[in-house]
Amino acid sequence: MAKTNGLSRRSFLGTTAVASLGALFGPSLLGSGVARAANGEVLTGSHWGAFRATVKDGRWTSVRGWEHDPYPSSQLEGVMDSVYSPTRIKYPMVRRAYLEGGPGASPETRGMDDFVRVSWDKALDLVANEIKRVQKEHGPEGLFGGSYGWFSPGKLHNARTLGRRMLNGSGGFVSHIGDYSTAASQVIMPHVMGTLEVYEQQTAWPVVVENTDILVIWGADPYVTNQIGWVIPDHGGYKGMEDFKKTGKRVICIDPIKTDTCKYFDAELISPKPQTDVAMMLGMAHTLQSEGLSDTDFLENYTTGFDKFLPYLMGETDGQPKSAEWASEICGIEAKLIKQLARDFKENRTMLSSGWSMQRMHHGEQAHWMLVTLACMLGQIGLPGGGFGLSYHYANGGSPSASGPKVSGISDGGRQESKWASSKPSKAATALPVSRLVEALENPGGEFDFNGKRQIFPDVRLVYWSGGNPFMHHQDRNGMLKAWEKVETFIVNDFQWTATARHADIVLPATTTYERNDISMYGDYSANAIIAMKKVVEPMYEARNDFDIFAEISERLGSREFFDEGKDEMAWIRQFYKTAYDQADSSGIDMPDFDAFWEKGHVLYPITDEGKNYVRYGDFREDPLLEPLGTPSGLIEIYSRNIEKMGYDDCPPHPMWMEPFERLDGPDAKFPLHVTTSHPKHRLHSQLCGTKLREKYTVADREPCLINPADAKARDIVDGDVVRVFNDRGQCLAGAVVTDDIRKGVIRVCEGAWYDPVKTPMGKLCSYGDINNLTDNRSTSKLAQGNCGHTAIADVEKFKGDVPAVTVFNTPVNG
Repeated sequence: MAKTNGLSRRSFLGTTAVASLGALFGPSLLGSGVARAANGEVLTGSHWGAFRATVKDGRWTSVRGWEHDPYPSSQLEGVMDSVYSPTRIKYPMVRRAYLEGGPGASPETRGMDDFVRVSWDKALDLVANEIKRVQKEHGPEGLFGGSYGWFSPGKLHNARTLGRRMLNGSGGFVSHIGDYSTAASQVIMPHVMGTLEVYEQQTAWPVVVENTDILVIWGADPYVTNQIGWVIPDHGGYKGMEDFKKTGKRVICIDPIKTDTCKYFDAELISPKPQTDVAMMLGMAHTLQSEGLSDTDFLENYTTGFDKFLPYLMGETDGQPKSAEWASEICGIEAKLIKQLARDFKENRTMLSSGWSMQRMHHGEQAHWMLVTLACMLGQIGLPGGGFGLSYHYANGGSPSASGPKVSGISDGGRQESKWASSKPSKAATALPVSRLVEALENPGGEFDFNGKRQIFPDVRLVYWSGGNPFMHHQDRNGMLKAWEKVETFIVNDFQWTATARHADIVLPATTTYERNDISMYGDYSANAIIAMKKVVEPMYEARNDFDIFAEISERLGSREFFDEGKDEMAWIRQFYKTAYDQADSSGIDMPDFDAFWEKGHVLYPITDEGKNYVRYGDFREDPLLEPLGTPSGLIEIYSRNIEKMGYDDCPPHPMWMEPFERLDGPDAKFPLHVTTSHPKHRLHSQLCGTKLREKYTVADREPCLINPADAKARDIVDGDVVRVFNDRGQCLAGAVVTDDIRKGVIRVCEGAWYDPVKTPMGKLCSYGDINNLTDNRSTSKLAQGNCGHTAIADVEKFKGDVPAVTVFNTPVNG
């Protein structure tokens, strides 16, 4: 996110010094043994869960889920394969044109050039000297080190933070704000609810199971997405879903796709046209108000600004009542059903559980703001099992929390004075909204708005990425490639030849999570264990830990003492454990010393009754004066005076239906199909794409494209065909899956497919299925400047001619 999970945003403590660990935390484990993988079983962790790895003769041979996780992810099968994948980066590599011509050499040939193997010393010298050059000539605004991505769940080997720490030691850099997952909601929700909301604990699943009558899952697929976590996931959400299913109570999925979650619950499926959720919610709100069903007591006592929103809802401000009939024309759902849903939600305890896709659209700020407004009119916020929730689909939100202490992690250290950094003053932004980097490259020195402030784009010359894959997650691939030509030097740390690594000038081979030691929490929201993330196998080829890579660069920059503080891997891990141990000691909680913990591999905490009975906003509902929200009024702000003062033409001060720049059947639609880009079932974004898990889902060796039978028939497409998905921004190939599981007029190609460009008679296209070739780089609004990855329309046709080979899962030339 600058992605941080719910736990770290709420309560992780800062790093403490290790001046006197004493005998209890002495150096006995810093020698041989612990830091090296051995034969037998090794307990460790990942974004897909904790697991035990079997090692024989130094080679990882099998994996099984941890015995304390009753719902292990099937994606664990791909974790082992990632270590031995043919896509591994084996040695330090430099793009030939860059090696021969220096910074800025032939940037248009990135992704096509061959690479030259160099020694580690040569590669590290190149990196350090280039950082010095850019700092001297351009200052910190010349270096972008945001390194957005999912990297590792460990508290030490956090590639993004380690990279930032190194760059801070060099004098500073340009960072990023927000994330691609929730950028719009991260900005709008603090104005409305006084908190980020999207990474907060939800009303606990046991409360939902007992009290909720209708569970609405709106634009989310938690049965798929809860496989993963920002830290090591506990998969507690599956227990909650299983228990709710056993009650036989009503589940409604509002989604253009019949998702795995919908199938699991055998839920009612309502499929509006994509991007029209706000209109549908307004139709429900109008029904509540016109039929006298709005909870006026709740609106009067717990919200502010409803009186300013109401004239818009009833059509007094623009002459158009936002009736169910009006909404039906936009969203494609019958007015009768919209009205009945509003009545049903009012008459029953209803939990409106929303995903994040609806805010990754043009004007995405409006979606969750309107969802909250609808929940306010229902009047159930703060009641057991009622209200709304924005994280039930993410990292097992709603899993009851434990109360044990938490391990800290390494920090970026803050910007340091450096002899390398230019003293030239700069007015440029020191952090960019994360999806605006390409715009900054296109318009250095230009102005942009963000959340009430007018800022200046920096003049970025060097980009350093570690632990992420921007050539997957950013929108409008072709526009991005053109803008990237302005980057003089692009450096990447990674363990595999992603598209990002293939487009780099200098590539440094990093270890996988399983070739080093680390420590992490278990359960993003439950936090019910600490896991020793032990090394499974020794590093392959010449791979090095990111910590060691950045320490060596810092040595060359004269800032190693700042970077590593004289501590190695195990010393840092001991320090992080000590923060938890000291919390436990001061709270009277018994915890083992580090040696005992490391030997056993984990510390478990019991789930508390308080955690099981948690009701989000329960305290606020009980006493809004003593438990106010973090908004200016202390109440839920249906109308925001702060946003009113900003005067943005694309984000009004109360939720509204705003026409996106393109949508299915929209007034200016150039193409007949909406493209939805769901999270994939068998990988985490692009992680594990280069593993044997692809055998489970690819069609004709490509990313699947779900298409409705009617749309397929009209295009003479049958199951298994290679199809071309295209619009005026780009094109990619995919494998057709003809199914009734998707709404007519909608296709789905999951995000995260590796970019594999080829030239054809039809122009350049991605032969594997990177759907961001078709998405647009425009932002949600001036308020949040989030990405619009779910605003895209296109067409599909059967591919004709020789089908190009997929080559992205092999190493590049000389790689």
